[in-house]
Amino acid sequence: MTELVFELPDGSRVPVTVKCLLNGGYAGRSQDDVAAHVAELAELGVPAPTVTPCLYPVAPYLAQQTASVPAQHGKTSGEAEWALVVTDDDVLLTVACDHTDRDLEVHGVAWSKQAGPDVLGRRAWRLSEVADRIDTLTLTAWADGEVIQSGTLAELLPPSYWLDQLRARELAVPGTVLLSGTIPMRPDVDQFAGSWRVELTDPATADTLDLAYTVRSLPEPVC
Repeated sequence: MTELVFELPDGSRVPVTVKCLLNGGYAGRSQDDVAAHVAELAELGVPAPTVTPCLYPVAPYLAQQTASVPAQHGKTSGEAEWALVVTDDDVLLTVACDHTDRDLEVHGVAWSKQAGPDVLGRRAWRLSEVADRIDTLTLTAWADGEVIQSGTLAELLPPSYWLDQLRARELAVPGTVLLSGTIPMRPDVDQFAGSWRVELTDPATADTLDLAYTVRSLPEPVC
């Protein structure tokens, strides 16, 4: 099993053994906007979900705190997200990036999410300490140094929604990690970048959780 370690603002470090990893999808706060996005993706060949929002279980070992992501080809990209981490005695909030295989996505979104890691930050906040201002937190992503995503958590379904979903499924247990789904991506920026950086910022404290990684091409297969 994968063990992650998160540093909290007070300097304490919280180890978490990931037992269940879940990716939210089509998780915009406005489901009318989500429906429009589903229609756009369908035109690109991405299969439409039967319900929204979606919840995709992925292999726990894909939760990683890494600075390098291997890719089998040039059509993979990240997605700026936040993540909930259930610990033995609390729930943490951190920054995350769901690195997705876009070629595989047209065959199945769930499959595409198994083909790359969910990269998580090394620092986190206690959810209880930011819950009263969750919608003001900002999420920004850079692809090769250019801003490709920028918004607030008000654009996404809140952590409280996903915690209710976890409780209903008896998954709100230590070792569960859930990624939020993502905010819109700028169409004029090349998402197939060689590096990704994501920041989750609390304007009230000016504190920022961040992650950054490069995309490393694997050697050509011999077959």
